Amino acid sequence: MSVIVTLSMQGDPKKLEEHAAGDREGMQAIVDSAKAHGLIAHRFYGSADGEIMVADEWPDEDSFKAFFAENGGRIGPMMQAAGISTEPQPKFWHKLETHDDHGWGA
Repeated sequence: MSVIVTLSMQGDPKKLEEHAAGDREGMQAIVDSAKAHGLIAHRFYGSADGEIMVADEWPDEDSFKAFFAENGGRIGPMMQAAGISTEPQPKFWHKLETHDDHGWGA
């Protein structure tokens, strides 16, 4: 079963959007590499109080770890552009069977 991976960090969501708009090729190269490693879904989210969150779905933890290790040189400059100075620590979430699923094709 797939895993949800979240990364949460302090940064400037607006600067991240500006960087992404100015480096579409770089952003596409990262997502292309992620897809080659098995990425199922991906989104960035930002909060008004200066937090950025990445929410991904991957086939398993090892797929994400291989992607992240291979792409540190691409991801680092993007994070720096958003004012993020600490390396994000991924959290891996495994679905619990609670018999109350709703939405997302449940």
